[in-house]
Amino acid sequence: MAKVTRDDVARLAGTSTAVVSYVINNGPRPVAPATRERVLAAIKQLGYRPDRVAQAMASRRTDLIGMIVPDARQPFFAEMAHAVEQAAAERGKMVLVGNSDYRDEREVHYLRAFLGMRVSGLILVSQGPSERAAAEIEAWDARVVLLHERPEAIDDVAVVTDDVGGAQLATRHLLEHGHAYVACLGGTEETPSVGDPVADHVEGWRRAMQESGRSTEGRLFQAPYNRYDAYQVALGLLSGPDRPPAIFCATDDQAFGVLRAARELRIDVPGELAVAGFDNVKEAGLTDPPLTTVHSDRPAMARAAVDLVLDDALRVSGSRRERLKQFPSALVVRRSCGCGEPSGPVL
Repeated sequence: MAKVTRDDVARLAGTSTAVVSYVINNGPRPVAPATRERVLAAIKQLGYRPDRVAQAMASRRTDLIGMIVPDARQPFFAEMAHAVEQAAAERGKMVLVGNSDYRDEREVHYLRAFLGMRVSGLILVSQGPSERAAAEIEAWDARVVLLHERPEAIDDVAVVTDDVGGAQLATRHLLEHGHAYVACLGGTEETPSVGDPVADHVEGWRRAMQESGRSTEGRLFQAPYNRYDAYQVALGLLSGPDRPPAIFCATDDQAFGVLRAARELRIDVPGELAVAGFDNVKEAGLTDPPLTTVHSDRPAMARAAVDLVLDDALRVSGSRRERLKQFPSALVVRRSCGCGEPSGPVL
């Protein structure tokens, strides 16, 4: 049986092969509804299947978007990857996800692999490209959007949340409970001082403490972003002589480690220790007690990132405001801070 071609579809639908292409690719030119229906009916009747490989070779692009996350084990990155996948599906695209594990060589490995597959673009989550990765991106002239990472260069394209403002909200809320001060569980020595969301969370905590007249000296503690290392840090911090009355954690995953350490040490939360996090991952509502945290609109951020990575005109000629999209943060009050029943966002 002869292979069905685009010419066959065009003849049956009574139109041109160009119009058939517009229907299959959903553009770049509009097609009248009646004509579209005829083309779709012809495709179904003939059992036509587009040759995506040939299309990619002709256009130098595929229906794929590459996405690199620093740690796929963390709930925030898993939820963000899911949101990007959903947003891409709405645009007829699929997502390839790579886990760099915060290692430059793995990031470069995935960049080369994805670009070799002729992805439509790349989304880098919560980390700007390393020097080696940036060189690869420039060599391939790749489309890149930073997601959850504030750009340093003015021509970078990025989607972020208000990390500083959100951390201020959480810290202020803890202080309003009457605590003498709020300690902060931040990042590590390797955490970038500029652009990194965790660095911005620490900055928001610092601003809230200073505006209330409280010192931050000796109250910032380093911990990797995951619950396991944060648990070990919290065991030492909470069993020491200078146990803080409240802790703001730069990530929810760190807060989960703090809650586990407090339970093991029989420290009542929130009676003896108030805790707040940042991210509002789904698990935050299931901890005991439920975690007060800062919410970021991941579905909206994901849609914006996908739109930016696919929109040539906006990327090339868009204004700084259009190329840097910032979404507001909101405080989700639950019981770990000392409040009663959980409430909606505090804007």
